[in-house]
Parts: sequence; structure tokens; C-alpha cells
Amino acid sequence: MKRCAGVLLAISSLPSDYGIGDFGGYAYRFIDDLNKANFKIWQILPLNPLGFGNSPYQPLSSKAIDPIYISLDILKEEKLLTKTEKLNESANKVFYEEVRAYKEKKLELAYSNFKKKENFKELEKWHKQNPWVDNYAVFVTLKKLNDLRMWTEWPKEQQEWINDKKFKLGRYKDKINREIWYQFIAFKQFENIKKYANSKGIEIMGDIPFYVGVDSIDVWENQKCFLLDEKHNPAFIAGVPPDIFSKTGQRWGNPIYDWDYIKKTGFKFWIDRLMFNANLFDIIRIDHFRAFDTYWKVPASCPTAEVGTWEKCPGYEFFDTLFAKYKDVKIVAEDLGDLVDSVLVLRDHYNFPGMNILQFTFEPYKYEYGLKDKENQIIYTGTHDNETINGWIARISDDERNAVRAKLERLNHSYPDFAYSFCRLALDNKANYCILPMQDIMSLDNSARMNTPSTIGSPNWEFKLVDFNDFENRLDYLRDLINQSGRNN
Repeated sequence: MKRCAGVLLAISSLPSDYGIGDFGGYAYRFIDDLNKANFKIWQILPLNPLGFGNSPYQPLSSKAIDPIYISLDILKEEKLLTKTEKLNESANKVFYEEVRAYKEKKLELAYSNFKKKENFKELEKWHKQNPWVDNYAVFVTLKKLNDLRMWTEWPKEQQEWINDKKFKLGRYKDKINREIWYQFIAFKQFENIKKYANSKGIEIMGDIPFYVGVDSIDVWENQKCFLLDEKHNPAFIAGVPPDIFSKTGQRWGNPIYDWDYIKKTGFKFWIDRLMFNANLFDIIRIDHFRAFDTYWKVPASCPTAEVGTWEKCPGYEFFDTLFAKYKDVKIVAEDLGDLVDSVLVLRDHYNFPGMNILQFTFEPYKYEYGLKDKENQIIYTGTHDNETINGWIARISDDERNAVRAKLERLNHSYPDFAYSFCRLALDNKANYCILPMQDIMSLDNSARMNTPSTIGSPNWEFKLVDFNDFENRLDYLRDLINQSGRNN
């Protein structure tokens, strides 16, 4: 495998005239910039409809795309909108409520204009190829009718529609069709971005959360696949025990899978979900891969994740079943945290690349750099869950900072800017893949941090670039660094 480099940047973090990054012109401009610098991968975060706390890891669907990413400029080009007003274009963060309210009005108007057209063949073709969208559109429509409350709090007849279809939906037909149209447009715009990226020799790495949100079409539609109580609430929830991120563990709140039932179905739910995303992205990063080996099972009544049990997952049986049908799926395993050896054995059995985070392996009070130095992995300076390199360096003590500097000097990678030093060190690593977060490329501090695990809400997921000016000023030296490191040669 040819060693290559990429950039981690969420779609939401792209510059935008409308308050949040989208599938419009800045995405294409970013692809052009990646190409100029000789990057070969664009890693993004999940695109699914954002759930609680605007987290892409608590999605309302593991298939649908959040309409918030639809480009209004492209809708103008297609004559579906005639006028748009700029919104927070100079802000360095996303104001989700304001953006969503603004965009929903514009998308409703665009849908009304679309209905006036006489040619619906493209929509009809897409709809026929994506039958999953029907139940999703009903789910979102009912959720909006119930003031966005969880589906477990809807009137009984609406909760049970997914099973008995008795609740009459006729009066909501146009609202349901509008949600279908949103998905049609979102997928069309994203697939055009992917085609453009591929034409430039750039692959898009998507991100799949291991778990799904309880308030999702996935759970509503597949209740037998989860351990729920008689009121459809989770009997057990997912998370991890106490670790470096949290002294009380991370209590995620996602429902636990009923693996016995899923296994009886030939792993249909998971294979369908995984292959859907494999067709959407070039590479799939599975978040919390370790749960395919063992997962932390927390009673729903526990307020933290300190109490729980490790349970065994039929990971080998699942992947054997998957690869017997689909041999060419490109999977990356997010294998971070305190792992037992069996997780690494599972990963290596299928030759999945793992992840090496320099910030973790470089901390003077943790591991020596090089402990996980190997080819079949992705090396990062940090991920969306980490502090930025410069933010981390500013936080640690003087003694720790001096120890980091001393290690960098021994490795001949000590430069005035720590983020620059770590980016160069990552590029020179022998790992096949090197992914650099945009925040570290730009030498930003912790005000640009994307997410702090075990916390909910602002400022998580809000980081957004104002423009590409500083990034584009660095393209020449980034290309030189990539070429000097021997990547893509």
C-alpha cells in the first residue's frame, strides 16, 4: 500500500455563507486545495441527522443525511431558490438553532418550487433505489408533529405505526414527501462531491458510530435488535468505564444490541448498515471498534458508567459473514482506549488498520513514542475527541512540556511551533496512512477543539473555519512536507 496523507475536517467546519459548512462551493474548493498539497484522503465526521447536543454520534438515522448540509447556492443554480441572505458567514462557530431555523425555511421554499416542475424522473428513480427513505420520512414527520420528542413519548398509535401501519398518514403526505425530497437532494449533492474528489485522486473516509441513538429510526424500526424494556426504553446502555477522559466513565446512553437476535438474522441489521455506508464512502472508519470484541454494558438505572459488565460480541462471526458476501469493504478500526489483547487480535485477524494518536503515545507520563509504530495503521496528531496539539501543550505542566520538547529534539523534530512539530513527525512515521486534523495544520489552540468526550452541548461540534486564507497560504509547504516524507511517491 502506498503511504499517503489526509486531512480531518468535518463538513460542518467548512467556511460558509450560511452559518455551517455544506455541500457547496467551499467543499469543492477544499478538494482542490487537498489536491494541490498532495493529500489523498479527506476524513469527515458522520453526516447523519444530528441528535442530542448536535452530536453526529447520536444520530436520528444511520443512513439519512442531515438536510442542514444541503447547499443553498446549488439550489439557486438549479432555479429552486431565487434569493438567499448570508448568515453568520464570519463566525468561527456554528450556531445550530439559528442555522437550522434559517435553512428549514429556505428548504421548504425550494421544495415548493420543485413541486411546480413537471419532470420528477430523477427523484422517482432515486426513491425506487432507496426504499429505506419511506420509513425515515414518516419517522421525522411524526417527530416534528410531536415537538421533536422522543418516539417513546409519542401517542401509542403513532409509536406502533412501524409495526401495524394503523395510524392514518394521509393528511401528512406532503410533509412526508418533503422529507424524502430533502434526502434526495442531500444524497445527490454529496455524491457529486465524492465524484469530484475521486476525480482528483482523493478518497473520502466516512465515520460510522458503533452504536445508534435510542431516539432514531434505527431503533424504532428494529426494536428486536436492541435490549429494550416494555416501554421501549433501553434496559441497558452503552459507554466505557473510567478512563483518561472521565473518572466516572462515559455514559453514552445508546441502547445495547441484542446480539443473540441479530446473529439469528444473519447479522442483517449490521451488514445492511455497513454496506450502505460502504457504497457512500471510499473508506469506513468504525468508531469504538473494540465493541466488536467486548463491550461495556451499563444498567440504564445507573447514573454513571462506573457500574457495568464486559460482554462478548460475536465479532468474528459477523465479519466472516460480511466478507463472505462483500470482499472489498475498506474498514479502519478505531482501536483507542485501554484495550485487552483480544481486541487487537480481532483487528489484525482481518488486517484492519488501527489508529495511533501521537498525543497519547507521546505524553511523557504515558507511553514512549514508537510503541505502536507500524505500517498498517493510521497515525494522527489527534482526533476530533482530542485537544488540539497547541491546546494540549498549553495545558500541561512546564515539566511535562519540557519532556515533550526533549523527546522531539531526540527525534530531530523540534520546531518553535509544537503543532508543526507533531504534523512533521506524523508525516514521517512509517504508518501507511497519516491524517492531520485541520486544527493542528493551522496551529490552533483549544478554542478550536471539536469535542470533549463525556460532555454535552456547546461548544462541542461547533468549530468552523471563517475562510481558507491561512490554510491556502500553507499549501506549498504542506506539499513539500508530504513529498519529503515519501508519501504518495
